[in-house]
Amino acid sequence: MPDPDTILLETEESMTKAIEHLKKELKSIRTGRASPAILEFVKVDYYGSQTDLKSLASITVPEPTQLLIKPFDAGAVGDIKKAIESSGLGLNPISEGKQLRVNIPALSGDRRKQLSAHCKKLAEDAKVSLRNTRRDANKHADALKSGANHIPEDELEQLKTEIQDLLKKYETETDTLAAAKQKDIETV
Repeated sequence: MPDPDTILLETEESMTKAIEHLKKELKSIRTGRASPAILEFVKVDYYGSQTDLKSLASITVPEPTQLLIKPFDAGAVGDIKKAIESSGLGLNPISEGKQLRVNIPALSGDRRKQLSAHCKKLAEDAKVSLRNTRRDANKHADALKSGANHIPEDELEQLKTEIQDLLKKYETETDTLAAAKQKDIETV
């Protein structure tokens, strides 16, 4: 049976993972500016296996609204082009021999609203995950009331307070991340 320190440690670890996942999700949302992050996790069918684009090519930003993709293997240009077109990002790569150029179109007002709402949804999903972690931690804490590792009531209350404080800290970070991304999206 876990002790109070282990419960807190595991709770914080789980909450940190939820925040990392949120950061990764937010990074892949397209804003009006070009960023290699929007293409990093596009899966390319490379010799029969699904491979992340970032491991097949270098992605640079020659201009604020443009990405340049230079595959390490020139034979992969067609596969990369096809993967970007079918990724659902609404991007149209232009083949230039051994490299691809991707123009990032400006976002329409409606699209900005959709992406902003999507950010809110991702943040809300992260908060649900954080609250589920809190619930599990409180269950473990309640299990310490009985059994061989019985702890006093005041220590149990202190543990639950610390778990709640962790939740508040990570919920605040979630709000901050989502707000920053929404500001990014809404900046023309």
